[in-house]
Amino acid sequence: MPAASLISMAAVTKTYVMGDQEIHALQNISVTINVNDYVAFIGSSGSGKSTMMNIMGCLDQPTTGEYVLNQRDVSTLSEDDLAQIRNEEIGFIFQSFNLLTRTTALRNVMQPLIYRGIPFKERRELAEQALARVGLSERSDHLPNQLSGGQRQRVAIARALVTNPSILLADEPTGNLDSDTSRNIMALFDELHADGQTIIVVTHEDDIAAHCGRVIELMDGQVKSDAMNPNQPSRANHVHPG
Repeated sequence: MPAASLISMAAVTKTYVMGDQEIHALQNISVTINVNDYVAFIGSSGSGKSTMMNIMGCLDQPTTGEYVLNQRDVSTLSEDDLAQIRNEEIGFIFQSFNLLTRTTALRNVMQPLIYRGIPFKERRELAEQALARVGLSERSDHLPNQLSGGQRQRVAIARALVTNPSILLADEPTGNLDSDTSRNIMALFDELHADGQTIIVVTHEDDIAAHCGRVIELMDGQVKSDAMNPNQPSRANHVHPG
């Protein structure tokens, strides 16, 4: 049975106007990502990675083209609808963690559930489960400044997981971490993918991309290459035609 399509982009472009100049950040991008894919978008600065992440994460919209996320065309939705899609479908993980500094790990993880109107007791239970999933149950009452960089990123991953999103979207998730901690975080991503989670990683680091079953390289706003990772054959459940 063919894998279910989760993301489908068709002829997507993104153009920014700066003064009298047009910046073509993305040019004619067509990409399909399926349920339980583990995909890296790589490329140097200016390749279009950040723009791609913003569009995939419904933080921005294409100038032209179609973006279908989980069977819904999100290309032309209102800001309110996009905010709802982000809360329901996407778990964001950022390089800088983006944790609330005066709030415990547990309450940081509970935060996205507030917008769903979930009662406090259930929010707490779900957040405790998410922290346990990333191995941080014993740190639930710690503030971010009482945690190491790796632990803060695990809190951020738990926060992304707590809403049971269709996609984990990680933007340079190891950019602020040392090499040993980076390997631990990527090992956690590997485990989450093995459990069925769809994961998209945006990175400029080849060793991070090497964890993924499929690597899409961007250059000058276009797809330069899109290939399955031969070193991770068991992590990709769908072979994309080349």
